[in-house]
Amino acid sequence: MNDVSNLLESHGIRPTHQRIKVAEVLLAAPVHLTADQLLATLKQSPSRVSKATVYNTLKLFVDHGLARQIHLDPDRCVYDSTILPHHHFQNVETGEMRDISPTDLEFARLPPLPPGTEIDSVDVVIRVRRSQEQ
Repeated sequence: MNDVSNLLESHGIRPTHQRIKVAEVLLAAPVHLTADQLLATLKQSPSRVSKATVYNTLKLFVDHGLARQIHLDPDRCVYDSTILPHHHFQNVETGEMRDISPTDLEFARLPPLPPGTEIDSVDVVIRVRRSQEQ
């Protein structure tokens, strides 16, 4: 718990009991979780964390660089505990996400940017499904 508190503090986040609980689930290992999946995991523990607290904490973690928010479609996003640049495979049948190293994906060029803008990041999600040739 001390390591989690130190991690939160090092990112400018006050380590409340609820934030520590969310961090213990989300930041313990590389994971891709929706807010609802995180909430379901937290409900299994004796500590209670409200849905609003989970959403607010996730936003705080994203804003302070502890997690990445990946928008998969208009109704669903996942929170990724790996903050280094990388891309993803998403299994459309199971929803499972897998990391792709940035060195495994190559761009020959990017389209011209709209005037007055610069690239903030590039996120690639390659959607896959089980092959029909099995």
